[in-house]
This record gives sequence, C-alpha cells and structure tokens, in this order.
Amino acid sequence: MKQFDRPPVAPVGNKIAWKSDIAAEMLRRLEIPYIALNPGASYRGFHDSLVNYLGNDSPQMLLCLHEDHVIAIAHGYAKATDKPMACALHSNVGLMHGLMGIFNAWCDRAPMLIVGATGPIAPEKRRPWIDWIHTAKDQGALLRNYVKWDDEPRSAPGIVEAFLRGFQMTSSTPKAPVYICLDAGLQEEEAADNVIIPDVARFKPPAEPAASPADVAEVVKLLAAAKNPVLLMGRGSRAQADWDRRVALAELLGAPVITSLRERAAFPTEHPLHVGPPSGWLRGAPKEAIAKADLIVSLDWIDLGGYLQQLQKDTASITAKIVHVSLESILHNGWNMDYFALPPADLSIMAGPDAFVGQLLPVLKAELGGLSRWDGQRIAPLPTAGSYSAKADEILTPHDIEVALTELRAASGKAFTLAHTTIGWASTNYHFKDPLDYLGHDGGAGLAAGPGHTIGAALALKDAGRIVVAILGDGDFLQGATALWTAAHYQIPALFIVSNNRSNFNDEIHQEAVAKVRARPVENRWVGQRIDEPAPDLAGMARSQGVEAEGPVKTKTELLAAMKRGIEIVASGRPYFIDAHVAPGYANIIVSRHD
Repeated sequence: MKQFDRPPVAPVGNKIAWKSDIAAEMLRRLEIPYIALNPGASYRGFHDSLVNYLGNDSPQMLLCLHEDHVIAIAHGYAKATDKPMACALHSNVGLMHGLMGIFNAWCDRAPMLIVGATGPIAPEKRRPWIDWIHTAKDQGALLRNYVKWDDEPRSAPGIVEAFLRGFQMTSSTPKAPVYICLDAGLQEEEAADNVIIPDVARFKPPAEPAASPADVAEVVKLLAAAKNPVLLMGRGSRAQADWDRRVALAELLGAPVITSLRERAAFPTEHPLHVGPPSGWLRGAPKEAIAKADLIVSLDWIDLGGYLQQLQKDTASITAKIVHVSLESILHNGWNMDYFALPPADLSIMAGPDAFVGQLLPVLKAELGGLSRWDGQRIAPLPTAGSYSAKADEILTPHDIEVALTELRAASGKAFTLAHTTIGWASTNYHFKDPLDYLGHDGGAGLAAGPGHTIGAALALKDAGRIVVAILGDGDFLQGATALWTAAHYQIPALFIVSNNRSNFNDEIHQEAVAKVRARPVENRWVGQRIDEPAPDLAGMARSQGVEAEGPVKTKTELLAAMKRGIEIVASGRPYFIDAHVAPGYANIIVSRHD
C-alpha cells in the first residue's frame, strides 16, 4: 500500500514534549497500525503528534473525505481481523457526522478505538466563536448509548489510562467501539519530563470468557441424548482454528448447521451438514430442520427470538430444548432494541461461542467414545444453483452478478473475500469456504457504509493474496461515494461492483406492502423512490475520485468482461469500479413486516 505522497520532514528526536504526544505514543505502543481521519482543529495537537512525533508511521494516517468513511473503514478492518483500528473525529460536528457509522459498528459488535476532541475546556483558552460552538460539556453523551465505554481524560496520566482501558475494553468479548475525547487545551499543554507509560503487555485484554464445567457437562448430556440436534452458527471469529473446531463439532454430532447472511462466514456452506443458503429468514430446509429438532444450540445467533418466531409466533411453546451461548446481554442498555425479541432458553450460557466450542469438543468426544455420529452423507440437498437469467444478454438481474462472480472466482484460482452484499443476495451460487470468504452486512442497516467497509477490509487483507470484492446497492454507493478517494490515494486494492437498479428498491417493497394493506394502487410504489431521469453517472463519480471505472454494463457479456478486467487490476494492487445496471428486484425472498 502507498504510504505517503512524500515522506514527512523527519521529526526532531522522539521525546514526548506535549500531552498530545502521549496519546500518539499510546497508539504506537498498543500496536495500532492505522488511524483513519478527516482533519479538524479540535485535535490539531494530536494530529501534529501523529506526524511530527511519530513520523506518520505506526499508526499511519488514512485521510478520508467524510467522517462516516472514517468509521466505516475502521469497521471494515475489524470485520476482517477481529482487531481494532483507530479513527479520529473532529469535535462535536465531526462526531455527529460519524454517528451512523458508529451505530453500525456497535450493532455489528466491531472493536474500534475512536479518538475525539472538544474544547478547550478551560474557557480562557478558547478562541472567539469557533471554540465555543465546538466545545461540549459532555460530548460522550452523543454516543454513550451505543459505545461500550467513553472517557474524557483531564491529565497526562489520565490519557495513558484512557488508552489502556479503551484498548482493553474494545478488544474484550463482546467487542464494541470505545470513544476517547481529548480536550484541545490539554493536547497543547507541554508534557512533564517524567511521563510514566507502563508496559502495555500488563494491560492486555482477557481471553474470551468460557463456560463453567457444569454448563459444559450439561450441554454434553443434552447433546448425547438428542436425536435431532441443530446448530445455529452465529457470530464467530476470523481465526482458522476456531472455524475448524466449529466444523469438527458439527461432524462429531452429525448435526445440521444453519448460518446467517447477516453475520460473517462461520461455517463452509458447501459442507454436507450445512442446510440451506445463509439467510436471516427461516424458510425451506432450515425451517424443516428447526421444526423437527429436539435440541437447538445457538452459538451467539443474532436475534434468536425473532428467528424462532418465524417457526412459531409463540416461541415459548417450542418443544425443542434450547441452549443459547452468548455474552450479548453484557452490552444491552435499553436505549436501542438491538437486544431483539426475548428467546426462550432452557440453558443460557454466558460464554464466548468460540471459547465454548473449544471447551465442548474434547468433553463431548470423550462422552461419545471418540466416535462421530455422522455417516459422511449429505443431510440436505445443496440449494439449487441459479443460472444466468433468460434475458441476461439483454438486461441483467441482481442474481446474474452472483452467478458471474462465482464463475470468475473459480476461473481465477484465487481466494476472494466478499466484503459486502446487497440486501437481495441469494447465496445459492457463491459458497463460503473459509472464515475470510464473507465479512457480513453493515450491522445497523445504515446506508453509505459499504464502500468504507470494503476499503477497511481490503486494507487489512492487502498482503493476504486475496481479491476483496463488494457488491453494493446504488443508494449505498451514492451516499458513500467519496470513500473511494481514500482507496485511490493509498492504492488499496478492491473491486467495487454496484448492482444498480436506479431505485431505493427496498422502500418500493415497503410502499407496495402498505398499499396492499390499505387497498391502494401498488403501481405507485415507485413514486419518490426511483433514482433515474437522469441516472447518476456512477462510473464517472468513481473516476472523479481517482478510481479506474467502467459502466454502465448492461448485459452478461459486458459484465463478465468488466469483472475479469476488474479482478486483474485488483490483483495488480489497484482499486476498480463497475456500474452494473440491473432490473429492479431481489434474488432472494424479502419478508416484510406485513407478511
């Protein structure tokens, strides 16, 4: 990755001289590799420290054109690594720009060190007008309900402790963003000669919490007695060893496995024990498996209660035993309903899902005498893989993009990381084979996140030999388009493909649902929704950010040629953008609240 336009003038020594230097030093000692930012005077002292104390290295700054992209890039990095990146937001105004991205990261339980700034707190230090409107008495109140922790240190030792505690908390399961607000006046005070920074290794985050031996024994007993257990694989780490243990558990039990498209890849979707395509909705083979289960084991499944309601509205009357392994309740605070419907559980276990699987495997294996219950046969048919639509040589459908991507991945012989998909992704063709094959959705359903997530993931995986690809909606891209400048400036290689239906199509579906209920004309669902006449020149917008681009492509032949060029360019280390015009519609079935 390109490091700088030109090397900065070498710093004069490396002695901590200002209190903002302490904050910069803490990021280096915590081994934070990057800090994404959009500049602002409220943290000018901190900015100077990053450049003229650290030399813009470890962490390296990533300049962004909007605070929303700052957060989204850090979020994408966390999706690929399970580790926090740093990001900086200017005062209250920059923070307000970044709040939607922070909410996405909170809902996605993504680790992140957010550095903010306010003040000066001391009124005598404030410049007229600007410093007054950019000083908040309690800036953390803007986001306190959807971060794990926040602080506003008042001294040099306070800065040290804030970064140690913030890193420890954001990196501990359940993970979520933290916010450290730096007083502009404090940043610009001289530091004493005797600043004490302890060994950060003594403040490392704890291991993922594990279950009690009694809980492990109880689950082993339930699994040994179950005739039809089902495993719901929810949140899981990106570590290959954790992935392998999940597979080993399923094979030991011979149990059906269900995964969600809302969460990162947790299990190989072509495996004979995987049932149905990954989805947030309960239908088809997964619904049949759940219906006949006598034991359901949820490994941190997102919205377990809502998922089971699709089987039976009164979930309390479900006869299957339910084991729910999750630490989620630690973060629930009542401000937002991201704790979802309350699920029934015969055994609730406060443990990290991967730690629990690691505990469970050897005990279960001993209980079963080391013998697998699986006969090696496929327990449910693979979802029928779709082919190109009948008129793909005239007009594309959203599913044609999945078919083409599957075809070209196989032909390339390279590992791909799907960093983002559109809401209507079918998951019938494109299978997930390892923990980095798919990085999940945006968490909080906030638009503009997809481009930044993709850049953050590509940044994290730039040396991994993988092709990072995102399938974006046109609305998502239009709100996040200027994130592409950061990809172009730092030569972060990723392939951006917009499934462009020239509409806010999800809202068309909602308007149609309302019209049906009210016996009104469904033909009017498009009004106030279509992004057409004129259709925005998306490829032109990408080129204006410095990214090579083409489109609109409108046929299968054009799409395949464009994607092949894009894969080659990304493999060479550059970003590429394709605008693919598709007919309005979804490849999967979207369930509305009126269904």
